[in-house]
Amino acid sequence: MSFSNADTGDKPADPYKEKNLTSPDLKTKVEDLVKFMESCKFGMMTTRIESSGLLTSRCMALAAKEGNGIDLIFHTNTESGKTNDLKSDPKINIAFLNPTGEWASISGEADIITDRPMVRKYYSPTLKAWLGDLDDGIHDGGPEDPRIGCIKVTAKTATYAIADGSMLGRGAEIVKGTITGSSPKVNKLREITEEELAQYILAVVTAWWITFTLILTLLLAIGFGPLGVGA
Repeated sequence: MSFSNADTGDKPADPYKEKNLTSPDLKTKVEDLVKFMESCKFGMMTTRIESSGLLTSRCMALAAKEGNGIDLIFHTNTESGKTNDLKSDPKINIAFLNPTGEWASISGEADIITDRPMVRKYYSPTLKAWLGDLDDGIHDGGPEDPRIGCIKVTAKTATYAIADGSMLGRGAEIVKGTITGSSPKVNKLREITEEELAQYILAVVTAWWITFTLILTLLLAIGFGPLGVGA
């Protein structure tokens, strides 16, 4: 179901999108998104409240990335509201914004992970400041504190806009648009579909497997067997 309140005939109803939407190769789209997320460090995590069905957001620090940069890891207090939200509905959105107006929106599904190996892998001593030490020998804010978990966001789709050209050039475009009524070309607006993300992950895994196979073949060819040199 879609919404419309205008009939613009053969002219684009959304000239900004028409002018700014770009579709480079998939590798460029994903790598530019990952680079932008890294530069932001903080994002707004949106979940659905179980009791009301309303949406709520909170600021979260990006702890790490997996899946070649497109799956996001966040620390969490397992006893917080967001874990309750995600248990009832794992669908999630992470939004990033910087002071220049560049932005990204990643939609996906979340897993709450409490396995100690993963918590230890991504643990940061600063977590102790947020959880505190309850002086009971267990809940001390350390890597073994059962309150510390990770939220892993598996990306399904993404939309983002990064600057196209210099700040001066973009300013001139906006002034021109204000005077002439033409939509300014100021951003590289990009959309990544669920199918494209699946294709990208498959390409990464395939490349890794080919590289591994080539290295293994080379090692066997020069005499490095499974039991050591010359086996």
